[in-house]
Amino acid sequence: MEYTLAIENAPETVSGGTGLLLVHPSTVETDRIDTQFLKTDTDHLLVISTRTTAREVRQKLEHYEVDEQKATILDAISVERGYTRRQSDQVRYLSAPDNFADLIAETERFLSQSDGKRRVSLDSVTEMIYYADHEQTRDAIAEILELLDEYDAVGLFHLAAGVHDDAVVDEFRDLFDGTLELDETGSLTSSL
Repeated sequence: MEYTLAIENAPETVSGGTGLLLVHPSTVETDRIDTQFLKTDTDHLLVISTRTTAREVRQKLEHYEVDEQKATILDAISVERGYTRRQSDQVRYLSAPDNFADLIAETERFLSQSDGKRRVSLDSVTEMIYYADHEQTRDAIAEILELLDEYDAVGLFHLAAGVHDDAVVDEFRDLFDGTLELDETGSLTSSL
């Protein structure tokens, strides 16, 4: 299955099973790229947030006019911060950003219970590393990438480059089919 990428300076399409790494400075806004990825050519989308709450994710989707009816949000931060949460079909909660077993299980649940074109966004790999370490995070991301391949879905994963050693960033780049790179000015380059 082919997926359209409506992202500047990126290929027009990618094949199902493709995982993209969005590498960015921690000071640059990534919502524009993330929502361009999510709202194009898709039937169902899963937004995994280890950085912001489900409420904030909903606000982002609404602001950028992403069809919320297609969205499932997996909030990994609210429970950790002690916020009240109400699980529903469209909003799921994890106990913490480093609860990788449930993160992977919820991702597989989404992919196995939906059909058509599916997109997964994970913001952010950096937060996962903060809560666990880069080795555990790398293994969890590798499992999610395998699920994308198995279910013919595509994914976009955020990584704030400046806060990690170059060797760690390179290790994560090697997991993915391609990299989208934002610079300090918000300009994007891609290598796939």
